[in-house]
Amino acid sequence: MKREKAAEESADAGGVRLDVFLDVACIYPTRSKAKEACEGGKVDLNGSAARPHRTVKPGDTLQVTVPGRRRTLVVRTVTERHVPKAEARTLYEETTPELTPEQVEARRMERLLAPKREASAGKLSRREREDRSRLRGW
Repeated sequence: MKREKAAEESADAGGVRLDVFLDVACIYPTRSKAKEACEGGKVDLNGSAARPHRTVKPGDTLQVTVPGRRRTLVVRTVTERHVPKAEARTLYEETTPELTPEQVEARRMERLLAPKREASAGKLSRREREDRSRLRGW
């Protein structure tokens, strides 16, 4: 128990790696995806492009591109260990402006007009899976 508290206190004092924070805060599903996003220029830390090894501290501002939109986050606290998802959402404060009604309607229309695959068509091939993930931005 003392060891865990000491680890959290040291993380708060010195910060944690950016890719670790993005994974722990559930911004990206895995640390490797967070690392790819940082190397691909999809993450900015305090207004400049960020590499995955950069240190994140409370008070830092992140701009993250996730599939479909750009999010702006302010870091409240940091931890190196995974926490429950509800607690992970308290690690940062979202300052992204809300979507306008026109943007919401445009996204709804995109979903309606997107090509559908029939349920009886069977399992997706590898190429179809890769194309689908590429379209989603992963």
